[in-house]
Amino acid sequence: MAGVRDLALPLRDPADLDPLLERVGDARIVAIGEASHGTHEYYAWRAALTRRLITERGFGLVAVEGDWPDCYRVNRSVKHRPGADADPRDALDAFSRWPTWMWANDDVVDFCRWLRDVNAERAEGERVGFYGLDVYSLWDSMQELVGWLRDNEPEHVDTAVRALRCFEPFGEDGAEYAFASRFAPTSCEQAAVDLLHHLCEERGREESEGDPEARFSAEQNAAVVVDAERYYRAMVQGSAESWNVRDVHMVDVLDRLLAHAGDKAVIWEHNTHIGDARATDMADVGMTNVGQLLRERHGLDDVVLVGFGGYRGGVIAGSEWGAQMQRMPVPEARPGSLEALLHEELGRDALLVWSRDGSQPAELERRLDHRAIGVVYRPEREKWGNYVPTVLGERYDAFVYLEDTAPLQPLHLERADEHVPPLAHAV
Repeated sequence: MAGVRDLALPLRDPADLDPLLERVGDARIVAIGEASHGTHEYYAWRAALTRRLITERGFGLVAVEGDWPDCYRVNRSVKHRPGADADPRDALDAFSRWPTWMWANDDVVDFCRWLRDVNAERAEGERVGFYGLDVYSLWDSMQELVGWLRDNEPEHVDTAVRALRCFEPFGEDGAEYAFASRFAPTSCEQAAVDLLHHLCEERGREESEGDPEARFSAEQNAAVVVDAERYYRAMVQGSAESWNVRDVHMVDVLDRLLAHAGDKAVIWEHNTHIGDARATDMADVGMTNVGQLLRERHGLDDVVLVGFGGYRGGVIAGSEWGAQMQRMPVPEARPGSLEALLHEELGRDALLVWSRDGSQPAELERRLDHRAIGVVYRPEREKWGNYVPTVLGERYDAFVYLEDTAPLQPLHLERADEHVPPLAHAV
C-alpha cells in the first residue's frame, strides 16, 4: 500500500489544485474547511479553490459560517444590487457580532472584490451570491424582517411585532432567554413559528411579484428566528443538542439556497463543521455536523469535503469568549498528531486527494489527533487540548497541509458596542 508521501502532491500556486478539481468532478457541493478562524493561508487557499470552482466548474453561490443579515449585505454588494455598497469592504467592515475578524478581514475583502468584478460581466440571473448559514442573528433577523414586512406585506407586521415583543424582555442576551424559557411555563417558540407560517403561506402568490431575492431573504430571516429560538432553548440541555440544532439549521439553509440561487454551492466553515463528525469523537457524544448531513442528504458522489491543517505559525483569536482579538503563536504540533506526522513525512506544503473506493495509506485509516483552533485559543493548552481525534480518510475527501502559517489581517479592532453571542461552542 502506498504511503502518505506517495499521496502528497505539490502545493505552490492555484494551478496545483488541478487534482482537487478533478476529484470534485460533477459534485454539486464542495465544503472547504479551515483549522482556525484566524489564519491567512487557510482563507487564501480556500478563496483560490473557490475562484476556480466558480470560473471553471460553474458553481453559483458561496455559503459561509456567518449570519444571514450581515452576509446578505455583502451579497447585495457582490451582485450589484440597487442601493448596495459599491465596495464589499464597506459591507464587511460593518460586521458587528464578535468575532468580527472571521469575515471582516483582508482575505475575504479580496475575494469579494474579485467576485463583484466577475459578476459585473454576467447577466443578473447568473451572478454568484455570498450568503450566511449561521443561526446566531435572532434579533438582527427579526428587525430585518419587520422592516421588510412594513414595506411589502404590512398585513403581517402585527404578527412580527408580537414575536419581537416576546423576545424584548431579554434584550439581545440569548443566554438569559435560554434560562428563562427553561424555568418559565412558556417561551417565544409559538410566536416565532406563527411568524414563519404567516410569511410563507403567501409565498405562492408573491413569487411572481416584487423582488424574489428580497422576499427569499425575508423568509430566511424568519427561519433564523425560529431556529435561533430553538438553539437558545437547547443551550440549557447541553452542548450536543444546541450544536445539532445549529448544524441542521445551516444545512437546511443551504438546501433552500440550492433551490433558489443555484444548483452548485461552495461552503466555507471550520473543519469541525465540514469534516464528517462520524470520523471523530463527536459522534460518541451524539453530535452530528454539516459534513455528515451533507453526505446523508446528497450522497457521497455529490459532496466533496476539503480539510485544512498546519504544523506551526500564528493565528488571530481571543483568549476567552468575547475577548479582544490578538495575534497568538501556534506552536509546533504535538508529537503523534496528524500535523506532526505530515511534518515528519513531508516537511512541505502539500495537497492530499484520495478516492473513497480505493486503498488508502495507513495514515488515512488511523485515528490521529487533528488540531482545531476556534475563536478562543490558548496555546498553553496544546499538550492536552485543541485537538480532535480524527480518521482523516473518512472525515474528508481531500486535505490541504501547510508547514507554516500566519495570522490574517482584520479590518478593525473589536468595538466596545459589539454584540457577543452567548457561549455555546468556540468553533
